[in-house]
Amino acid sequence: MASRSSAIAAVALEREPRGTRRKRETRAKLLSAALRLMAERGAEGVTVSEITEAADVGFGSFYNHFESKDAIYRALVDTVFDEFADWLDAVLKDVNDPAEVVSASVRHTILRAKREPVWGLFLIREGFSPDAIDRGLGLRLLRDIKKGLAAERFADGDVFMYFVAVSGTVLASIAATSSIAHRFSTKDLPERCAATVLQTLGVERTEADEIARRPLPSSKRSYA
Repeated sequence: MASRSSAIAAVALEREPRGTRRKRETRAKLLSAALRLMAERGAEGVTVSEITEAADVGFGSFYNHFESKDAIYRALVDTVFDEFADWLDAVLKDVNDPAEVVSASVRHTILRAKREPVWGLFLIREGFSPDAIDRGLGLRLLRDIKKGLAAERFADGDVFMYFVAVSGTVLASIAATSSIAHRFSTKDLPERCAATVLQTLGVERTEADEIARRPLPSSKRSYA
């Protein structure tokens, strides 16, 4: 089935008008270049000319795809925070235990950051920005914490501080893999991080460890 779907997609791309394909490819190059640069320096430290140079695209072509630097930044936020959050929702739609939902979300996030370091670096840099907190992954985490509290799955506590503690633990774990990993073992880091997060939320340690090592729900659909 997967090979058939791939074949259909390939045929569709072949039939795509050349101009449309080139426009799509140029947009993808600009987004990829902006992600690399903004992950390293932040949006404020990058210019449009630097993005087009890194993408090997003419300066004027940028404005055929984005109105401004802010517009391409927001497109990146959509990809990093919103689309990945939608993917997590789809993968975990049949999981009813709020503790397992949080655990799997933490593990999937760390695993993606490991596979895609630039994505992870952008997540670290922008993880506590207003855009991250007010949409996508941030709103989803707040929702899942509130569900766990309502179901009395998590210990009664300060929702905001739970949010800060969970976000900080995940982002610090991602950052630590490249900065101080030589001093500590990173074996089973996604599971260890998930177990720590669950304990922070009030789940007993033995159960938190067990939940954090359950097989991960997955999907054939790739990340956005």
